[in-house]
Amino acid sequence: MERDSLATLPNIISLSRLGLAVAFVLLKGTNARLIVIAAAGATDFLDGYLARRGGTTSKWGALIDPIADRFFVFTAVCALLFDDVIGTWQYAILISRDFMTAVGFLTARAIPWLRNVRFKSRTIGKVVTVMQLITLAIVFVVPQLLNVALAFVGVASLISIGDYTLALWHARQRA
Repeated sequence: MERDSLATLPNIISLSRLGLAVAFVLLKGTNARLIVIAAAGATDFLDGYLARRGGTTSKWGALIDPIADRFFVFTAVCALLFDDVIGTWQYAILISRDFMTAVGFLTARAIPWLRNVRFKSRTIGKVVTVMQLITLAIVFVVPQLLNVALAFVGVASLISIGDYTLALWHARQRA
């Protein structure tokens, strides 16, 4: 990581997902919400691409990007639950990985011998985020495939939770 500045284009793009989350809640039409989901997915790709390509990766970016992802998905899934578009069990599957990684992060910060472990994004975590965004779109485009998409998200989430747990365990041994 080269820069510690918060005010970089990739970080601003990441932060835009917070506004997109608010837009998702405020907009009620299918097309409008699909555009917001597509914009969230595009910004998730674009921020990392620009940071790596432009040499502007930073500690701030490494922190902001996953928080913006989680905030967008959590907000969108909550909106769908409150709008009675999805059920409680579907909500639980969509946020299971995010909930468990948050618990893992807080646990690692609370345990003294784990505090020095540096958290890094993992490929399977990125895959789950993409699958969550696709599933949000499926809700509107092909709702009859929602349960199939949720099955894939659920399996990928379990794999991701296991992967992050093993990564934390191995990092603990090196710390």
